[in-house]
Amino acid sequence: MITINHLLAKQSAGEKLTMLTCYDYASARIMSQSDVEMILVGDSAAMVMHGEQSTLPIDVETMAMHVRAVAKGAPGKFIIGDMPFLSYRKSLDENMRAVELLMKAGAHAIKLEGVKGNEELIGHIVDSGVPVMGHLGLTPQSVNQFGGFKVQGKSEEAQRQIIKDTLTLQRLGCFAVVLECVPDALTRELVSQTDLITIGIGAGPAVDGQVLVMQDMLGYSSGFSPKFLRRYLNAEALFLDAFNAYAKDVKSGEFPDQSELY
Repeated sequence: MITINHLLAKQSAGEKLTMLTCYDYASARIMSQSDVEMILVGDSAAMVMHGEQSTLPIDVETMAMHVRAVAKGAPGKFIIGDMPFLSYRKSLDENMRAVELLMKAGAHAIKLEGVKGNEELIGHIVDSGVPVMGHLGLTPQSVNQFGGFKVQGKSEEAQRQIIKDTLTLQRLGCFAVVLECVPDALTRELVSQTDLITIGIGAGPAVDGQVLVMQDMLGYSSGFSPKFLRRYLNAEALFLDAFNAYAKDVKSGEFPDQSELY
């Protein structure tokens, strides 16, 4: 079983960490046999699994369902559950109910986006015994405020704010932070100033580890090609070939054959 202590030990030893998203039992069962240490049950499930145009529509009950499925499939991995849009911007009771749902579903930590307005809650969650991973830079839940999915931290003011927010997360007791779509030079500056485990997505190589959306790195969609994405498989083509081969065999009468009958 991978724990925070294992992750911190690897960080101290200079060993790079790996994280992938996962949302279902079947994929988690395969991932459980891999060398990947962390699984993020991300609110990206809204787009990847439910066909939404952003992460905003998914709710905490649906997120808990995905966490539960992944926890059953990969019980030995360190699982982080994403707090979905507005689930941590309500009353303290409602915010903590959302945390409770994800943790009782099988998460070992929760992730939430941004710092401003979340300081008191983050401290309360940490004090309640729940590990917290922050998320800075491009925070997809703020896509409407940003005017789209754009690189963050380009101006000196924006860079100073991201550094300040990172140090605030550290002060509040977070154990890690995801840095998304920020310039490499800013990432290097952040890493030099913080003890947090830094996980990058489009943030360069200086971070302690990397994260990608599983379906993106497996090539489920040839139409999605951000600069930071490296594809390790062309699943779209492989799946199409398999589906069409099945359809051909059924239509021609080649499936099932004598060896497949009872």
